[in-house]
Amino acid sequence: MTRRPELLRRLPPLGSPLHLLLLACSFALAGYAGVRLLDGDWFGILLWFVGAALLHDLVLLPLYSVADRAVVQTFGAAGSRELAVYVRVPAVLSGLLLLVWFPLISGRVADRYRSVTGLSPDGFLARWLLISAVLFGGSALLLLLRLRRLRRLRSATKQRPPATH
Repeated sequence: MTRRPELLRRLPPLGSPLHLLLLACSFALAGYAGVRLLDGDWFGILLWFVGAALLHDLVLLPLYSVADRAVVQTFGAAGSRELAVYVRVPAVLSGLLLLVWFPLISGRVADRYRSVTGLSPDGFLARWLLISAVLFGGSALLLLLRLRRLRRLRSATKQRPPATH
């Protein structure tokens, strides 16, 4: 019986050949995208990445942690984690849409957008607000339906006679 070297025994087992091929392709694609991205203003891009990481970790993370804690405390102790999802999900989706479309919502790139696409950049703020309202409204509707179903289940169990053994 041949013994494997110590280094190979400590490594996790590799996946299937297809898995390894897909992993190699994803690394190659990420490397190509990185080379193309850094081809132009590499210092500005590096500064943007570091600034975005610092902004997220030092400003946004504490901000949405406090907001999440406030939402959980608003719903009270019983079932607060489960009910807070009905606020978390639309808030995250709305925030993600704001993050992606912020340059157009704020109007900072309106001239460039118009020159590149030939379309008017007006209306992005109204659309984002409408999508956010629909997300929060749909979530509120789902929450009301769930609470109604829970009340029905509780009243049905209270009316049921106790089981005798």
